Amino acid sequence: MRYYLLMLGSLNLLYYLVLAIYSRRLKSTFAVFWLMSGGVHLVLGCAPLPVSAYCVLGWAAAVSWAVFLAVEIRIIWWMRPRRDEETDWLIVLGAQVRGRYITNSLRRRLDRALRYLHQFPETKVVVSGGQGPGEEISEADAMAQYLIEQGISEDRVFREDQSTSTRENLRFSRSYVDVQKERIGIVTNDFHIYRSSVIARQEGYRKIFMIPADSNPVFQLNYLVREFFGVVQVWITGGRKR
Repeated sequence: MRYYLLMLGSLNLLYYLVLAIYSRRLKSTFAVFWLMSGGVHLVLGCAPLPVSAYCVLGWAAAVSWAVFLAVEIRIIWWMRPRRDEETDWLIVLGAQVRGRYITNSLRRRLDRALRYLHQFPETKVVVSGGQGPGEEISEADAMAQYLIEQGISEDRVFREDQSTSTRENLRFSRSYVDVQKERIGIVTNDFHIYRSSVIARQEGYRKIFMIPADSNPVFQLNYLVREFFGVVQVWITGGRKR
């Protein structure tokens, strides 16, 4: 067990360094988790604990891995590509904007939406996202500007600029769409597809079509682990926060 803790702790710290060097930021999205996890594992691996304590840690690790893998299999299954089908609306879920700069994850969502909107010219789109810390404009405004600059007619683009979470993205976008009768495509990054589909159902959407955009491969493991906690939270709360 000691060797397991030391090895896992070292791998956690190594991945943190990869993320920090790649992003040139010490606190990129969720990256501090790997630093903290690595430190905890190394401390436990180096501590002079009795054999009984390592036995308990071993059982705890086994249960944790079983739960983690069960959730991740569900997330990864929903990431698979699928054939596009025409919908009445697209909803593009927001992601961080730095100042006015569209970040990598958000650009991938928008480029996926662009391909879809060019393929189905009758589909309208809601870009959903408010303005948060470090953002000079709302995510919705940044997304709308990007789509319009790439050739999407302005009268097809509708802005929902008050939301601050995935649940609010979908809840506030209901003012534009008929969640009971219309077919609605939801665009987000592949790792986020499953959780978004669960929240959409909880928010009353009945005819949804999930449209996954790809993700930065360097950050993919980071996103998948972060998503584990997001999915568990959605399962536990069950949409009770209204």
